[in-house]
Amino acid sequence: MKENQKNDTIIAQSISVRDASLWYGDFQALKNISIEIPEKKITAFIGPSGCGKSTLLKCFNRMNDLVEGCKVTGNFLIGDIDIYGKVDVNELRKNVGMVFQKPNPFPMSVYDNIAYGPRTFGIHKRKELDIIVEKSLRQAAMWEELKDRLNKSALGLSGGQQQRLCIARALAVKPKILLMDEPTSALDPISTGKIEELCEELKESTTIVIVTHNMQQATRISDYTGFFLMGELLEYAETDEIFTSPKDEKTEKYITGRFG
Repeated sequence: MKENQKNDTIIAQSISVRDASLWYGDFQALKNISIEIPEKKITAFIGPSGCGKSTLLKCFNRMNDLVEGCKVTGNFLIGDIDIYGKVDVNELRKNVGMVFQKPNPFPMSVYDNIAYGPRTFGIHKRKELDIIVEKSLRQAAMWEELKDRLNKSALGLSGGQQQRLCIARALAVKPKILLMDEPTSALDPISTGKIEELCEELKESTTIVIVTHNMQQATRISDYTGFFLMGELLEYAETDEIFTSPKDEKTEKYITGRFG
């Protein structure tokens, strides 16, 4: 891998997808997707279950590489780097973090959960790790809650706390892009509100792509929205436009609750 490629991967924060398709065995999950995701904005993917939202999201950090029988075609660019070309996948995933639908804290302390990524990438001095842990927890609005519980198991936290801890863990390696796959679907309204506030703050420095079933959430926090149906991207525009004057009749039916 060329050195300048590695640097470009770190610097770039926009995503460009051209004519992308994806198959799981014989099943085509994505059909000729093209989309431009701008940097330092929040882009929401909406649509019924099984329409390809999460599948596309996982292409951005090559999580689908882990699925046997998965075949991807088309171009996926971060900046001008083809992420399915000769890139360091570990470096890619450092720069493109992911938060899943169900919180997945590691069975270790709160501190070690957050320090895990930085240690993996070569940071071992306690003083440096202390700074990263505190900063990440502050970013996730959790420092005051957890500063006296850093050495306690992360598995003892509530669901909402575990999810914000997973966001803090993703932030600890300073990703340029953060992918969020229905991060609040299992959370109460207060925890959901905290994560939405966090997203608004993070977009000052981070590109965020969020998959959500919650239409109100998309309208509250996203700048752009893409509507997916049966593996196709039917409509993509600024969020206000999608929700006030959608061009596709199927988009309108979905956002008004007439199907999906």
